Amino acid sequence: MRIVIKIISARVLPSQSLVKQLCLCCFQLQAFFLVADDIMDSSVTRRGQPCWYRKEAIGLDAINDSFLLEASIYRLLRKHCRDQPHYIHLLELFTETSFQTMLGQALDLMTAPPGQIDLNRFTMERYKAIVKYKTAYYSFYLPVAAAMYMAGIESEEEHNNAKHILLEMGEFFQIQDDYLDCYGDPAVTGKIGTDIQDNKCSWLVVKALEVMTPEQRAELEACYGRHDEASIEEVKTLYNTLQMSTLYQNYEEESYQRLQKLIACHAQNLPHSVFLNFAKKIYKRNK
Repeated sequence: MRIVIKIISARVLPSQSLVKQLCLCCFQLQAFFLVADDIMDSSVTRRGQPCWYRKEAIGLDAINDSFLLEASIYRLLRKHCRDQPHYIHLLELFTETSFQTMLGQALDLMTAPPGQIDLNRFTMERYKAIVKYKTAYYSFYLPVAAAMYMAGIESEEEHNNAKHILLEMGEFFQIQDDYLDCYGDPAVTGKIGTDIQDNKCSWLVVKALEVMTPEQRAELEACYGRHDEASIEEVKTLYNTLQMSTLYQNYEEESYQRLQKLIACHAQNLPHSVFLNFAKKIYKRNK
């Protein structure tokens, strides 16, 4: 975040301690969401380690731990930023981002409720709405917007321009995650993919539904959302038949080029390097 502030502002920088605390708030918000998300998804690993709720003697007490992570954000903001001119902006930014992310999680859960497999719910429009609210706001817009406020940039137009780019980048990032859930190496990603057996509305299944035959759709309906290894492998075989890896690679190239154009168009009063560096960091990532 300090790098972002240096790039976007020639003004006096906030203290290193203040920037460090705000970075911590962003990390804690992410940790709050991930701890809760792993419980709801019954995930096994996170970043190469057992999910927090699967740790010995933790279990569902992890829910309260997630609440503590969220609550501590606002204590830190009050302690370190209360006397700063951007304090109210930061409070509103964090609370609004939390609300948006919870809406995205709710939409994700409603799209694939436990025990109900209905591929008709898996549309690209629905998928993009889930991604926008569940991932893009807190992962991409939040840290940049917070840095902009700390650098004294409060213009609604400039924040909207940044948001336009960053939400697109967040969608790009989540589609990469969906691809890696199926095709990534767990030793590299640090996570065992579970989207197929969890009946997730992922980019892979939505895209596959757009290009498959009625016979292939019937095959998918028989196997998707099942936890047995045979069904999971059947879905992966179907993905390979549909050349989903090639479709993804084509999407990745198109999306990266689209991001470059968005940055050129919308980052009018902000240095393009902020957004270009972000795009380069996630382009072709494998974890």
